[in-house]
Amino acid sequence: MFHVKLPGQDAIARQADEHLVTHRVKLPRKLVEHPIRQVTKRLSMALVVLVVTAFIVYADRSGYNDNADGSIDLLDAFYYATVTLSTTGYGDITPVSDAARLTNIFVITPLRVLFLIILVGTTLEALTERTREEWRLNRWRSTLRDHTVVVGFGTKGRSAIKTVCATGLRKEQVVVVDPSAKAIEAATADGFAGVIGDATRSEVLKRAEVYRARQIIIATQRDDTAVLVTLTARQLNRNAKIVAAVREEENAPLLKQSGADAVITSASAAGRLLGLSVLSPSAGMVMEDLIQQGTGLDMVERPVIKAEVGKTPRETNDLVVSVVRGHRVLGYDDPDVGTLELTDRLITIVRATPGTQVTPDTRPLPWT
Repeated sequence: MFHVKLPGQDAIARQADEHLVTHRVKLPRKLVEHPIRQVTKRLSMALVVLVVTAFIVYADRSGYNDNADGSIDLLDAFYYATVTLSTTGYGDITPVSDAARLTNIFVITPLRVLFLIILVGTTLEALTERTREEWRLNRWRSTLRDHTVVVGFGTKGRSAIKTVCATGLRKEQVVVVDPSAKAIEAATADGFAGVIGDATRSEVLKRAEVYRARQIIIATQRDDTAVLVTLTARQLNRNAKIVAAVREEENAPLLKQSGADAVITSASAAGRLLGLSVLSPSAGMVMEDLIQQGTGLDMVERPVIKAEVGKTPRETNDLVVSVVRGHRVLGYDDPDVGTLELTDRLITIVRATPGTQVTPDTRPLPWT
């Protein structure tokens, strides 16, 4: 069973949810089961209460009086149970013995309360709240387009989401996939849709609508898992940008062969930053500042404006690091750059401001 949840769920519902099977979609609130199934289950429980009440009355039929013929048969017992539990109470069949009246007080009255709770309370819940949540899930699925799928909600995944959201991406456009229910609970608490399950399985990625995603970030804990997720994601979506993180640098070529557009070696990157900080603490601080999106200095990619066409990268107002031309990334001092063209994109270093955003590029990543 695939199950849905949206943030704002109470603790009891979250604990009950832990017992359900995996591979569930979780949005910012929850839908437990299909409403028709919920109503059917409650009606079945109410029917059981009705049958139990009828047999209790029939077992003590000598303590009841029927105004019609004076005797109680099985049909009369079911009739009495029905009108009693529904609080109709016509009064044509009444308990006359002390035992029957005590049974009505201590057994049938609690059953009547239970019957009303099951039939009325939970049925209304299933027909209102749960129906609304299912409609919300279906609407989410039908409107989700060009979103970002993040596989893994650990430290790397959280940082990646923070960075892309700092560039203007709405939380509604992020779907998190993780095998841990606690990780997805944390993701939905932050306002992201989530799917609980193994991302190496195509049905799990389909639940995240990966075939309609614009970009996929793979931040798993294991390199072999990252390879399998990349293969599966690329098979489902040929056009999405896939960026993956690996621990070991020797696995980076394998990720690219599997379909990743860009591969980040987390261990090597952290090691290089450590080494740079030892050699020059100030340079290390600058690099760390560049990595943290939205604070201090930011590295952004933007298109060339008309006023910059025909100029060299050094003649622009921004500090240009590289020029993206076609499928190549050229350094600012590369002789092949020459002057800027209108179709170029610039990678620049700017002072972070609330309006600083990375302009999305719908083309394939220019990595080779």
